[in-house]
Amino acid sequence: MKSLVTGATGFLGSAVMRCLLTAGHEVRVLARPGSDRRNLENYPIEIVEGDLRDFESLKRAVQGCDNLFHVAADYRLWVPDPGTMYETNVAGTRALIIAAHQAGLKRIVYTSSVATLGLNPDGTPANEETPSDPAAINGHYKRSKYQAEQLVRQLTVDHQLPLIIVNPSTPIGPNDIRPTPTGRIVLDTIVGRMPAYVNTGLNIAHVDDIAYGHLLAYLYGKPQERYILGGDNMTLLQILETIDEINSARHYRVSIPISVMLPIAWCMEKIALMTQAEPRATLDSIRMAKKMMYFSSAKAERDLGYRYRPAAEALKDAVKWFKDNGYCN
Repeated sequence: MKSLVTGATGFLGSAVMRCLLTAGHEVRVLARPGSDRRNLENYPIEIVEGDLRDFESLKRAVQGCDNLFHVAADYRLWVPDPGTMYETNVAGTRALIIAAHQAGLKRIVYTSSVATLGLNPDGTPANEETPSDPAAINGHYKRSKYQAEQLVRQLTVDHQLPLIIVNPSTPIGPNDIRPTPTGRIVLDTIVGRMPAYVNTGLNIAHVDDIAYGHLLAYLYGKPQERYILGGDNMTLLQILETIDEINSARHYRVSIPISVMLPIAWCMEKIALMTQAEPRATLDSIRMAKKMMYFSSAKAERDLGYRYRPAAEALKDAVKWFKDNGYCN
């Protein structure tokens, strides 16, 4: 049983790769030329070079595979050229799914995001059926993932693809080498760079639990269905205080209204345009924070047997990994 994994050089993709190896899959990974491959080191995998924007490389990558786990995505909350994000997340996804269809793959698991789902105005957890308003989606990452999921769902219907969609929430844990935007929150908290917070909330799950959810979707998921893979719902302040407790440190923090953060984020983005360094706060991230981004994994728990450990364990593993790998020096 050979499975192709995209995004395995990254945070979630590498966790999916490890999970599949443990489950006995023969794993091939698609990696861009010149990509950071630390997450691939010392694993018995086949590496093929290619790019989601190069259809011929995708056709070569899927040849001889039985399954596809498409985890790769351009996950940034700020990009100087948004067009590159749509080329990867939307056009690249379409090209890969078409290549997999033409090659006759038996099973496809597509990693979408809870960013494609709607949110409940009262802050209660949203689910797979919570309606999403495309006009209200903030940020190019969320918009690109929404467009990609709509495209994938249509391709699945048009071609009767054996494709299952999973919608991970916010993965936390080891091997976040970049780190991701959420990983930066953890890292900044460890080193004391989070003196303020806004009143928002996230759904936090251990990256390895989400990865195992991918395997469960492959085994038990139904084509044309989607499944939220999440964990505990926590306010941002609870997340920061949990990290403080793990880190045996206490920090006084100020609650800042979103109306105050918006002009600060605007200034940070203007500076970023000159420096080309990703800003610590963006207009899109602050606008997203206006709502509690809470989700329920009840469907995946019921239909797939999905389970998740407490969010504090995910945060503990993330803190340990960042410290052990020199990110806090």
